[in-house]
Amino acid sequence: QVKKQCDQKLLIRVKTKCVPCSLNLDTQCPAGYTKITNGTGTPDCRYYLEIKTHTLSFPGCRHRCVKEFEQPECCQGHWGPDCMGK
Repeated sequence: QVKKQCDQKLLIRVKTKCVPCSLNLDTQCPAGYTKITNGTGTPDCRYYLEIKTHTLSFPGCRHRCVKEFEQPECCQGHWGPDCMGK
């Protein structure tokens, strides 16, 4: 039996919104994603607060999330919706 379907595994990475680190403990990843950072997350961003006519910038934290996704693909030499073509 020759394998006709060779699905590709893709890893989709996203980061949550930048918030004050003290508020980031309970931040959840989008549905279907797995959180790969712990605690308050990664302190690698800035968030902004608008106060009247000024915008202030503060260091913040965000979490990293991943989701595994299988992309259907035909093996080399096969094609079509069911990978039957040669």
